[in-house]
Amino acid sequence: MRWTRIVMGVVMVVAGGTWLLQGLGVVPGTFMSHNFIWVVIGAFVVLAGVILLREAFGPGSRKGG
Repeated sequence: MRWTRIVMGVVMVVAGGTWLLQGLGVVPGTFMSHNFIWVVIGAFVVLAGVILLREAFGPGSRKGG
């Protein structure tokens, strides 16, 4: 269970970060470029990924996992 959280957290941070940067126009060339909705979606996905990683590495994470 712990490894699942780690892998999913990393994937969410990377994907969300990419969407966020595309929405800001830092990474050009897609339909997401300069589109504010992708900034919002990316930020929420990054936040969810960070929460998963925090749970995986937080206190008590070694118990049962």
